[in-house]
Amino acid sequence: MPDPLPTAGLNRALPFWLSLSLIPVIATAAWFGGWTLLLVPAYGFGMMTLLDAVAGVEDRNPDPNSTDDLFWYKLITWIWLPIQLTCIFSALWWVTRTDHLSPREGLYLMMGIGVISGAIGIVYAHELMHQKNRWERRLGEWLMTSVLYGHFVTEHLVVHHTHVATPKDAATARYNESFYRFFPRVLIGSLISAWKVEAARMRKRNRPVFGLQNPFWRYKGGAILVLAIAYAIGGWTGVGLYAVQAFVAILQLEQINYIEHYGLTRKRLETGKFEPAAPRHSWNAAHRVTNYLLINLQRHSDHHVKPDRRFPLLQTYAETDAPQLPFGYPLMVLMSYNPWLWRKVMNPKVRRWRSMYYPEILDWSAAKT
Repeated sequence: MPDPLPTAGLNRALPFWLSLSLIPVIATAAWFGGWTLLLVPAYGFGMMTLLDAVAGVEDRNPDPNSTDDLFWYKLITWIWLPIQLTCIFSALWWVTRTDHLSPREGLYLMMGIGVISGAIGIVYAHELMHQKNRWERRLGEWLMTSVLYGHFVTEHLVVHHTHVATPKDAATARYNESFYRFFPRVLIGSLISAWKVEAARMRKRNRPVFGLQNPFWRYKGGAILVLAIAYAIGGWTGVGLYAVQAFVAILQLEQINYIEHYGLTRKRLETGKFEPAAPRHSWNAAHRVTNYLLINLQRHSDHHVKPDRRFPLLQTYAETDAPQLPFGYPLMVLMSYNPWLWRKVMNPKVRRWRSMYYPEILDWSAAKT
């Protein structure tokens, strides 16, 4: 029987507000500079990994059909856009005006902001863009636009969730593919696939492909707007620094994409179509503290079962139903920088997954993943 969802006020939802603890960390780095600029990556990657090791996993599941009020869970995602924009633009103002941060320290500070806007902002955007009401979807879209990656909304909702774990999905990392090969491939592939989707939609509605109804105008118009604000604050230096934080944020996103489906492939049926996506086509992780920080993003197997399910209701799975990551996302992200280590840890797990779920398939070369 599923556990009742703890919804009795802010105190029960508070662990999922862990992202706010990053704000004083980045403020400290901005004020003092020097070695304190290491605090953001040390906290986000090192401390979260340590806390995961101490706190262990959370394998209890809430009732997925709960009708309890989730206000305090949802609120943190609603307020993040103004928090993130305040962090980005105030940091830009500070970096371009203070005299106690060197240019290199200013660059490192904006990279730290990018860690936050990627690891937190994009995760919250992901939660929001999957919801049914328009204003939450727009919040998610603006969070993506703030890192100059608005087309991800179309690519993720239409392409990724339709073609996940198949060769048609650029965001599914192929078996034995290093992150350094995956990253440029997904950057180009996701933009092309998102454009094709929206162009096809315009044609289907008998509207011009470049008409104002095409959401690419919003995606790119929003990007121009935030860059214009960056220019007003710090000139071309401000634009460059803004682009740095956006690049780091996108890097965080695509590293998570790389982790979530690495080497997993849906079976091609005799009809030529692929089997429906199932929990076994996403890596699952039940590490407690990182799931607090990333609002249960690591329960990714269930997200692909029910994409619009609110994060407090997402389910975790046993290894018999979904493949399990050995560590939480922070340590997995660091591992992805070392292709040799990544393959040493993950390739045996992929091979075990293949023999466990698809023992009848002896030749995986046709899968191309």
